[in-house]
Parts: sequence; C-alpha cells; structure tokens
Amino acid sequence: MSTMFNELLDWNRWNGLCSTEDHHVAPKMNVSESDKDYRLELCIPGMKKEDLCLSIDTDNNLVIEMQQKEEHQESDEKRRYLRREFSSTQFKHMLTLPENVKKDAIGAKVENGILTITLPKYTPEEQKQLAQTITIE
Repeated sequence: MSTMFNELLDWNRWNGLCSTEDHHVAPKMNVSESDKDYRLELCIPGMKKEDLCLSIDTDNNLVIEMQQKEEHQESDEKRRYLRREFSSTQFKHMLTLPENVKKDAIGAKVENGILTITLPKYTPEEQKQLAQTITIE
C-alpha cells in the first residue's frame, strides 16, 4: 500500500491542534480501494464546495485545503459593539499519490457533509503505455 495511506493511519499527530484563535480540525476520513480506483471520504459537516480547495503539487501530492470563516453577529439595535468575535475552521493536508493514479481524471464532490474524492487507477496496460524508451544518439 502506498505511503499516502500509511500517513492516514497516524492520527496521534492530530492531538492538540486546537488553539484559542483558530480551530485546526482534521476531518475523519475513510479510505477504500477497488480494482478501478481509490476513494477518500472526508466528513465535513457545514462546509460548502466554496470552502474547499483540492490541488496536486509539483511533488505529486494531493493537497486538501479547507477554510471556513464565520462572523457571529448579534442583532441588538440599542447596543454598539466595539468587538465582534470571528470563528475560523481550517485544515490542510498533503497525501502522496500512488504512481498508478490518473491525475487528470481525479474527481471530487460534496454531498450531505461528505467530501468524496475519487482517484482512478491506470490499468496495467495503460501503465505500460506510459513507459518511455529513450533514444541514444
């Protein structure tokens, strides 16, 4: 199994990530595999797709970023507020992609508080086609 999935099993490193200013939250994650793909499911209640950013960096890592900011306003016309509290939830995680993932076909959707990321796999025949022979001059 890839190092991507080995990282997911070490949840002890997430202890103590809450601060008084921002909440750094590691969403619960399910990881599954079939012959055709890998699937990640992250529990993100209250988040919208506008709060999410998925990318692949130059080191072949899948980068999952989430940031949700809320302004808590109370309506009291007789009172003038000198300070209002803001809440922020953020998360960023990088997962090393296995070599057999079709990076150009990765898909994601948010439904009912679950972010589902589908990582399609190359077939063995497709992987052979990706191999290149270098001509010696």
